[in-house]
Amino acid sequence: MNASAHIVDIDEGNAQQWLIEESQQRPVVVDFWADWCAPCKQLMPLLEKLANEYAGAFLLAKVNADEQQMLASQLGVRNLPTVMVIKDGQPVDGFSGAQPESVIRELLEKYLPSPWNAKITEANLLLEQGDVSEAVALLRTAWEDSNKLHDVTLAYAGALLTANRLDDAEAVLDDVRMVDQDATYEQLRAQIELKREAADSPEIKALEALLATDDNDHSSRLKLAAQLSIDGRYREALEHMLVVLRADRDWNNGEAKRLYLDTIASVGKGDPLAAEYQRKLFSLMY
Repeated sequence: MNASAHIVDIDEGNAQQWLIEESQQRPVVVDFWADWCAPCKQLMPLLEKLANEYAGAFLLAKVNADEQQMLASQLGVRNLPTVMVIKDGQPVDGFSGAQPESVIRELLEKYLPSPWNAKITEANLLLEQGDVSEAVALLRTAWEDSNKLHDVTLAYAGALLTANRLDDAEAVLDDVRMVDQDATYEQLRAQIELKREAADSPEIKALEALLATDDNDHSSRLKLAAQLSIDGRYREALEHMLVVLRADRDWNNGEAKRLYLDTIASVGKGDPLAAEYQRKLFSLMY
């Protein structure tokens, strides 16, 4: 077995196990190659990358055609590289020659669920368990991996809405083409508006009233930022903190900066919003 659990080297001793028995459980992608074959060396890293990306949805079985000539002959291999897809013990598809990644993905998609489907399933489970920030992070990755497919876009926007990140949910929906603005899209838009109307708690309103009378009340501004952060309104919260930091970078022995960094951490590492406000802090400090 290779370093990856999703890749195996085939010989006569294990061919029955990996090409026949394993293909009853999941598709097996067989790569026939040889040391002297330059196109094989171009193709193999792509196949290995995809095997790891799909995380076990298929097995990549590598066959050295020079060493396993009988096996290559039995499967009708005439050119190298040759790739076959085996299901239920039978070849069902394949190609010869080095192919671009797009062609290989198109082949795999006929027999496999998309790699982002597992992320969506896991994210939905996390949402049920109340772990909204982790669900948002997973769905963001699925959204990017899927090249912003419509269904994934709506799932991601829905998670952002659950997290009360209304501006971010709206920004995601803004990219949806008019032709794709279906009932689910309209429902999410309506939920954003309803949440906005009901967003301000009595605590938030009271703190906003204090700021209205004294725009330099940094203590009330940070309390407002903390309350907004609790409600998931991270962008608004961070903007209020930036107001304080621009006025006094070390306000109250660094309290504003600590709250700012804690809020970024709450958003989640790798989140575009966190990255945006990390850059703003860096620009301010340096």
